[in-house]
Amino acid sequence: MRKTFAFLFLIIGVLACTPQDPPLEEEKNLEEEIPAPDYEFESSYEAVTNMGVGWNLGNTLESLWAGDTDGRDWEKWETGWGQAVTTPALMNMMRDAGFGAIRVPVSWGVHMDADGKVYDEWMNRVNEVVDYVLDAGLYCIINVHHDTGADEELAWLVASSEGYAREKEKYEDLWRQIAERFRDYDHRLLFESYNEMLDEARSWCYASHGVGYDAVMAADAYDSINRYAQSFVDVVRSTGGNNAERNLVVNTYGACNGAGDWNSHLLDPLKNMRKPEDSVEDHIIFQVHSYPTIDDLPAMEKEVGKMLDDLETYLVTLGGPVIVGEWGTFSENPSLENYCYYARYFVNECKMRGIGTFHWMNLSDGMYRGIPCFSSPEIAEAIVKGYHGDGFTPVIPVIEDFSLVYRVTFNKLWSELNLVSSTVNLNEYQGITFELDKSVAEGQFHVKVYGDQDGKEQYGKFTGASPVINFNSSVLGTRAERITLQHLQEGEFTVVVKTVYLIKKDGSREKCTPSVFWGCDLETVTLM
Repeated sequence: MRKTFAFLFLIIGVLACTPQDPPLEEEKNLEEEIPAPDYEFESSYEAVTNMGVGWNLGNTLESLWAGDTDGRDWEKWETGWGQAVTTPALMNMMRDAGFGAIRVPVSWGVHMDADGKVYDEWMNRVNEVVDYVLDAGLYCIINVHHDTGADEELAWLVASSEGYAREKEKYEDLWRQIAERFRDYDHRLLFESYNEMLDEARSWCYASHGVGYDAVMAADAYDSINRYAQSFVDVVRSTGGNNAERNLVVNTYGACNGAGDWNSHLLDPLKNMRKPEDSVEDHIIFQVHSYPTIDDLPAMEKEVGKMLDDLETYLVTLGGPVIVGEWGTFSENPSLENYCYYARYFVNECKMRGIGTFHWMNLSDGMYRGIPCFSSPEIAEAIVKGYHGDGFTPVIPVIEDFSLVYRVTFNKLWSELNLVSSTVNLNEYQGITFELDKSVAEGQFHVKVYGDQDGKEQYGKFTGASPVINFNSSVLGTRAERITLQHLQEGEFTVVVKTVYLIKKDGSREKCTPSVFWGCDLETVTLM
């Protein structure tokens, strides 16, 4: 899920069709053709413990927008949602900071031909990123991500008997391709069946929520989720090698966690989840996601505690451990203090219950990943200390450790670079200034300031290389939600942004970091 707010980009899915039993001699031959692993895999419980605390490489390989390109151009897709190209250095940084596992969300449908074959270019890139994670000594989870969800055009996997019947063959073939590519990888690579799979009404919270509660529709959706999960397990196991015992992750309906008391059906995704039948014991993990509000910390603690109780009651008792594969908050503008408290509390509480955690994005996003360094160092430190304790000393590089400039290529008319992507309180700030490496002509660019409501926009015209744009609160309202440098001409244009500063009411300056909004490419250049 793509989720966004001031501190976070938070943001911002296997049915068993019972085959005819083959003759006994054919079954015996199949077993001979699929060797078991040459060492004993750790159990699902051991894996959740050993992977430590995790992070999501979000808005990257699961991106669903890459402009005018097809699914073979992996770099355009990987960076289509504003993230830098993934590097081994990023994974080494996460390891040194104290993280033990990386969840790598991957979308596949836009990278498949008409026959359902994944393009070689895309599979190879996924393979490269997996290798980066494992080579850093981390655990890695790969999944089928935005092939599920609310997008009615691109989310082709739907939790219904009709949807399952329609896509079963394609889904199983996809997982066969993935499993065969990675069959020789060791226990540190895990497969996740599907991300947030929804019903035909694209309902969140519980099945049929989008149409009011419909018991027949809901029962069908939950049954279909379990059938998808069974298909996933059966296909992966059939590919043999290390996949015969690989730890596999299955999600509840919508990855719902059952939290909340506003509806009597919120626990249904947990109550209706089944553990897939498996050829080996203790190699299935359950996954949910969690995004509580955190403005009221005691209320947050109560909600988290109830959620963890419910996970133990309805999932752990099925015979498998649980991971929270995504977590963050839906609070729009939480204080940094509240978020750090929440992060430390959440991770520690989950660890004490044997539940794994993977924070959704934020910690290093956009151009920060390309350096690499942390964009939210305080939150990163709270997370790893929540897991390892106060005696742990993480390595947390920050942008101030580097001398940087930003080479920006505007690819088309109206494309925009974020000068500031977070909310700016106009009672505290009077304007913005930045320095380019060369002068620009009149009509080539303007500064676009997004106000506190749709339609409230200020356009700052300028020439030269070092403009100063003063905010007009009579146009914008009380705050600026985003400030961009917008290209006003057809064709490509490249310029280096040397510095960006917000100007406070008292005249002092606050340094800002540019990032991609849309239609441009950004390269961070480290000055030696």
